[in-house]
Amino acid sequence: NRLESIYLCGNSLGCLPKRAKTYVDEEFQVWKKYGVEGHFRGKRPWAIIDEPSLTLIKPLIGAKNEDEIAIMNSLSVNNNLMFISFYRPTSKRYKILIEGQAFCSDHHTVRSHLDLHNLTEYDGLIEINPSNNNHIISTDEICEAIDKHNHSLSLVWLGVIQYYTGQFFDIPRIVKKAHEYNIYVGLDLAHAIGNIPLKLHEWNVDFATWCSYKYLNSGAGSISGIFVHQKHHQNTSFKRLQGWWGQTLQNRFNMGHIQIPKKGAQAWQISNPPILPTVCLQASLEIFNEAGIQNLRQKSILLTGYLEKLLITYLSKYVSIITPNNIHQRGCQLSLIFNRNIEKIHKEITKKGVICDLRKGTVMRIAPTPLYNTFQDVWDFVEILKQCLENKYSKL
Repeated sequence: NRLESIYLCGNSLGCLPKRAKTYVDEEFQVWKKYGVEGHFRGKRPWAIIDEPSLTLIKPLIGAKNEDEIAIMNSLSVNNNLMFISFYRPTSKRYKILIEGQAFCSDHHTVRSHLDLHNLTEYDGLIEINPSNNNHIISTDEICEAIDKHNHSLSLVWLGVIQYYTGQFFDIPRIVKKAHEYNIYVGLDLAHAIGNIPLKLHEWNVDFATWCSYKYLNSGAGSISGIFVHQKHHQNTSFKRLQGWWGQTLQNRFNMGHIQIPKKGAQAWQISNPPILPTVCLQASLEIFNEAGIQNLRQKSILLTGYLEKLLITYLSKYVSIITPNNIHQRGCQLSLIFNRNIEKIHKEITKKGVICDLRKGTVMRIAPTPLYNTFQDVWDFVEILKQCLENKYSKL
């Protein structure tokens, strides 16, 4: 409720689209009226419930065709499914490169797959961390690491936008460097999709995964998705876990014992998608397509730039911004550090209705989201933060 709070936490959980409730209620009525026949009846037959979202999400990620996309599972599950296919270590190439400060689930995925192949993190993990007490990892540092370990690297696994600092990596340059040595590049889009325009096909990214509950606003724990570049669709050497949903509609219901996989990313589907989360995703994606991701990006640049300007002008003696100041190296999020007790500061602004995110007790992540946040929200947040700091600072 805008009258009760200032919600700046879309980087953790997006807001509820009004039409999502309508769509969910409609599916309850289909279930009530038709039962199992809902798979083939109603406005959104359940047997093809994911298909509208393929078309809607395509411009957000920059896929060439819908067959590069699958709507399925949750993010961590999809990470693991993609690693089964794209991380195939050999005696010479077995290492994985990752940001040292990547989201914990990305680290869990990497370590579990190293373990599956009887490798330890000391053998197979290359972590890239900021140098010189900086918070930002330069593209040069990533490319130099790829050059240095090119003979032993099997996979580069990065978040497009670094969840902790808000840094937007130079993905085209990183992909080009890795592909010089035939090294796969996989991306976690959790903090990028719906935040910035993406061009996965054009960038020649091998595969990507994402969640849909942050900037895509489809609800906590909602359905995820994957991208697999078209160049890999004819590669029959990939190892995949199989299920009945990775087939055409006709083949699914033929109940054959041998899977006949669909072409492209949807071959990785295992089970039928849950109906209610999928229609919540569709509801949100329709709004994105009505607004236009490029339009949202233009507003986002102005909105975050306004936040940055206010913080520098009024609160620079209290607050430092660790997110890059170059608009091409960040999305909507600014990550803030304070020179006093950040947890007490967070507690004070929360009392006054500010909803934002605190990580590791050191960084406050502020995400003015262009789809629903306003310039007034940004002004009010800075005003509340200023009041709390100036009135309470001696006690913090």
